[in-house]
Formats: sequence, structure tokens, C-alpha cells
Amino acid sequence: MKGSKSHEVEADGVPASELWDDIYAGLGFVQLFHKLLPQVLRKVDVVRGDGGVGTVLQVTLVPPGNPAGPEMTYQEEFVKIDHENRVKETLAIEGDVLKLGFTTYVTRLEIIEKGPSSSAIRSALEYEFDDGHPEIEDAASTAPLDAAAEKIAQYLKEQKDTQAST
Repeated sequence: MKGSKSHEVEADGVPASELWDDIYAGLGFVQLFHKLLPQVLRKVDVVRGDGGVGTVLQVTLVPPGNPAGPEMTYQEEFVKIDHENRVKETLAIEGDVLKLGFTTYVTRLEIIEKGPSSSAIRSALEYEFDDGHPEIEDAASTAPLDAAAEKIAQYLKEQKDTQAST
């Protein structure tokens, strides 16, 4: 079976170019995600690459609702980075995401220009799983990405406000 989920977060006061160039185009997203939400993203290690297509990350997530529980780890590869359309796609290539029963698990992050100083962050998942296990679909969630998008937008806006007041 195939499925998808998506969510959009408004980033008022933050231009799309700034979000993309400074954060989402390379490794800045995972570094800032970890800094702002360590209760969600425990650790990210670069296995190989420099943030471009082909980069592989080892991601360690804190178990939702049980920080002392077993961590969820997996590797994802940057398979698409489209600077013109501000889209990044990653593919889970090994680890717990696939062990859950997903046969394909793609994360898409898109920065959408809403005006000269506002944008939106769209997080989307596309996945496939065995028809015999429909309950697996419940494990697919954009919630961690949405939380990161909200925190990153807030962080960048606060940084701009601080710079403007000095």
C-alpha cells in the first residue's frame, strides 16, 4: 500500500530565501532541529557527504512519550535537492523506520515563498508498506518535522528581531 501525509507551517517574517539558503538547503536543518528540539531528535551524525545529494545521515530519535525508552535510529540519504524550487527529499535507507515495515519512506521538505518577507514550510511523507499491515501507517507522522519547522521559524524571527533592536 502507498500513503502520504503533509503539513504546512507559516513562517511570517522569514523570507523563503533565508529559510532555504541558511537552513534547509544543506545540513543546517538537522543541526538546528537538534539544537532547538533535543527532546525529539537525540542525535544526528553525518555518515558521508557534505549536505548535498548523496549525503547520508544517521538519525537517532527520542521515543515519543517515553524519553527513557528505546531510541529509534535509521539512516537517510539526501536524494534530491532542488535549489530553484526549494525542495529537499530524503530516503530512509536502513534502520528502524524500515524495520517497522515500511518498504519506502521518503521525507520531502519544501520552502514556499508567500511574499517578500514571509514563507511556509511544507513537510511531507510518502511511503509504502506491506498490504498485510495497515496499522503501520499510523507510525508515519509529520509531527516531528512540523515541530521543528515551527521552532526554526520562531528562532529565525527572534534572531531578526534581536538584530533589528541592536
